[in-house]
Amino acid sequence: MKHARMLATIAASSLLLSAVALAETDKKTERLWKAKCSSCHGPAGAGDTEKGQQMKIVDMTTAAFQAKKDDELKNAILNGVKTEKGGVKKEMDSFKGDLTPEQVDSLIAMIRSFKK
Repeated sequence: MKHARMLATIAASSLLLSAVALAETDKKTERLWKAKCSSCHGPAGAGDTEKGQQMKIVDMTTAAFQAKKDDELKNAILNGVKTEKGGVKKEMDSFKGDLTPEQVDSLIAMIRSFKK
């Protein structure tokens, strides 16, 4: 019986530590989003900032945006975006060299959580 309790305690502790690590990763990703992305894309990816509205940034919460493949998102993050359509310039700097592959993946996971 003692052995079973000890195993249960160890398992519960492992789950708690995993949850704490996940929460920390989420906080790091949130800080990264705020530092690199939110000035244009907004806190929830809707593009509802002054800059976002000027550049007519796509709302990341829409089904059409969410249908994009991860590779498309990764390409935009790493290589930037420079387009002009209807007199509106959309420019996003490249983050290649500024972000680790893990950071890019965590940003993509965060973008995937933006839904209406």
